[in-house]
Amino acid sequence: MQLLALLAGVAGLGVSIYLTAVHFEGIPLACPANGSINCEQVLSSSYAVVAGSAIPTSAAGILWFAVSAAIAAVVVLSHSAKVWSRLQLAWSAIGLVTVLFLIYLEIVRLGVVCAWCSVAHALVLVIFLIALPRLPEGRVDP
Repeated sequence: MQLLALLAGVAGLGVSIYLTAVHFEGIPLACPANGSINCEQVLSSSYAVVAGSAIPTSAAGILWFAVSAAIAAVVVLSHSAKVWSRLQLAWSAIGLVTVLFLIYLEIVRLGVVCAWCSVAHALVLVIFLIALPRLPEGRVDP
């Protein structure tokens, strides 16, 4: 399962790099711009940058996914991954809370959804679900 977390981190890194390139380089955005799916409207909104700065939220995504992929790689390669697994859970929980806030902004504040952002959000959810602790087989906690 950790290999899937690593792959999700790398995929999220790719999406975040693409969206950051769109922001800074003006690369044409491959996304519908009509109806309820409108990446252009989301990515050009005031919510598309970190706290009113010139830094796009996708740049924060680059950092988050890079750290997430690195943690997953360590968990995959480590024989004593308990501490790293806990770090992965905490990191992915921070990501999930952020994603829930971003989804709120898209749906409630803007009334449209970005397809690329949704892919990144789904990848964060996948990583979080993989990071959730599993009970050993046959063990039942009260």
